[in-house]
Amino acid sequence: MREELQQVLNLLHLPHRGSATPLEAEAFRRLRTFLEERGHRVQTLPFQGVRSYGWELLGISLLLALAPLSPWPPLLGAWAFFLYFNGFRPWSFLLDRHPSQNLLAWKGQGGKALLLMAHVDTAKTFFLYHPQRVRRFRESFLLNALLAFLSPLLALTPLRWPIGLYFLIQAALLLHRELRAPYVEGGNDNGSGVVVATALFLETKPPEGWRLGLALTGCEEVGALGAKALTPHLPPGTLVLNLDNVGRGELFYAEGEGMLLYVPYRGALLDAARKTPGARPLRYRLAYFDTLPLAQRGFPCLSLIRLEQGVPPEWHWPTDTFARLDQGALEDTLRYTRTLLQRVFHRVSS
Repeated sequence: MREELQQVLNLLHLPHRGSATPLEAEAFRRLRTFLEERGHRVQTLPFQGVRSYGWELLGISLLLALAPLSPWPPLLGAWAFFLYFNGFRPWSFLLDRHPSQNLLAWKGQGGKALLLMAHVDTAKTFFLYHPQRVRRFRESFLLNALLAFLSPLLALTPLRWPIGLYFLIQAALLLHRELRAPYVEGGNDNGSGVVVATALFLETKPPEGWRLGLALTGCEEVGALGAKALTPHLPPGTLVLNLDNVGRGELFYAEGEGMLLYVPYRGALLDAARKTPGARPLRYRLAYFDTLPLAQRGFPCLSLIRLEQGVPPEWHWPTDTFARLDQGALEDTLRYTRTLLQRVFHRVSS
């Protein structure tokens, strides 16, 4: 494996990098030191986040579970469900109490900007991510969404009792997750993305008229909070290339994303990906990337991911370790992104 890739991998070898935890902070400290030792000026951009998304989903589930009592709590729960899974958290001021951060570095000078982005944090596991269930994750989510949106109407029928029991059981499972489930080591999700983005940033000299940035974000696993906090620090029109779960499987470039509403990508990176052999197109509906809040705000984005049988390998499961990374996949992703950047630099500059 290339020396730059292995060096960054070594920095991330921690038991986990759970969102807004002390170990996430330690990973950021190591990464910042690594970049500064190589002569780069690194900004630390602090923000407040949460350590797990489970408490929010538990609260939404409890509102939906009140269907036997009144249609109003499930109506509120259905609205909260819709907002949350489209990337909006109007209640964040009540919950975001734990410190997290982003790291941001730039090189080059000019009016055009291209940002490499990868999230540092890791998630807690959950029974839905078991290898025997995870391939039906999308179907499970759509069923849950359908029942959530129907719950206010079902609250007016005899089905209010089974729908209430369904969401009460779901709340109990989420409570068990919050109290007992561990954070995963996160070799693929997203040590792999951090490694490739950092190595690409270090090796690439942007052409005249370009600035090349590296953003390593926190709290992606709990609502892309780092990307939201990063937005005010980006020049208007910045091209954003996000790397997530690129350590095993077949390489894809997302043409857009959205668990409920679909947000299409646009811009030079997407155009270049369509003309660069080595990755297949994908409409990503499984979860969200850090690009979601940026694409919603009009930034031209592209996300790269590797999948096996339609899902990220070892997704949010304790087997997602550094030992299971495919070195060839990391090196191939680095080659692909190198070609992608050169195509963008040449096309936009010419």
